[in-house]
Amino acid sequence: MLDVAGHAPLRPGARTALLEAFDQGWADPRRLYAEGRRARLLLDGAREAVAAELGARPDEVDLLPSHTLALHNAVLGVARGRRRVGADVVVPTVERAAIQHAAELAAARGGGRVQPVGVDRLGRVDADELVTLARTAGTALTVLQHANGEVGTCQPVEAVHAALRGTGVPLVVDVGASTGHLAPPAGGDVLVADAGDWGGPPLGVTVTRTGVRRSPDWPEDDDRWSPGGVPVPLALAAAVALQEAAADRDRADAHRRALVDEVRRRVAATVPDVQVVGDPVDRLPHVVTFSCLYVEGEAIVDALDRAGLGVGSGSACTSSSLEPSHVLAAMGALTQGNVRLSLPADVTTDAVRRFCDVLPGAVAAVRASLGA
Repeated sequence: MLDVAGHAPLRPGARTALLEAFDQGWADPRRLYAEGRRARLLLDGAREAVAAELGARPDEVDLLPSHTLALHNAVLGVARGRRRVGADVVVPTVERAAIQHAAELAAARGGGRVQPVGVDRLGRVDADELVTLARTAGTALTVLQHANGEVGTCQPVEAVHAALRGTGVPLVVDVGASTGHLAPPAGGDVLVADAGDWGGPPLGVTVTRTGVRRSPDWPEDDDRWSPGGVPVPLALAAAVALQEAAADRDRADAHRRALVDEVRRRVAATVPDVQVVGDPVDRLPHVVTFSCLYVEGEAIVDALDRAGLGVGSGSACTSSSLEPSHVLAAMGALTQGNVRLSLPADVTTDAVRRFCDVLPGAVAAVRASLGA
């Protein structure tokens, strides 16, 4: 499998922690009896471990059932908390669909607008334009991903956050594609992470820095920021997986970065009429995307799947629809015949080289079948 974006295999330590927590942390952590108190200790320990890896305080961390829900709640909660200031939301054109949809809803509810910010051909946001729009009267918040999970390009989070300091406009940072693969960004008022991407179970993580104004935009619940809470075993497994990913990050970075460099070189050299996209240097270590003329991405995915190679296509955040990538379109890149690799931490060199060997023939065969 060469595409594990958002759903990486469960790490060994996380699997062990998950099974043990089903025995030790099955109770409702809000209960006062012994089993409930034990579950609460496990949940608090998981939150502390996640906070330590993300450079946060435990009381700044909320755990939610999914990354998508965490993104929605972050945007809607901050927008509602700043509704007296305005309802405009500044959103780069390469953000996840979940962010864009939440921004549209937040702006519509308050009579505001979504202010789009363009990117260059590498997929990097125009930081000056973003900051200028964010400083405009009526802006409730701005969002910016740490790195794009589809093309790998990193964004200038620290510079943007520094430029916004003192304006009162919060910066919501999607770190879903980068946590566990890169060191967390130093900037950002709200961080939203995805445990499934670093080898934990599906779980959303939100870090809200002290002083950020937010208000729940959902029905009242005992757990104000994570209605219903999350199962303790999932929280503990996510924390253990993040610790494992952080401990292995340097090795995994060097290993996968070298393999991605090889893919970029070999694809460009062996597949005619292809465009390899994204920043070749300032990027995620494990992601590579390219597009091929004259064919559909779905056809290439199917041909590679029959060869035992699982890859992605379309937008990384809406891959089941196989719609043309809004990220590539925003970059002005070729959207036709899109193929995306998101390499797991334990990917083998042989698997990646086999992909490079098989790809040219697969693309040629698909093109020939279409008379291209």
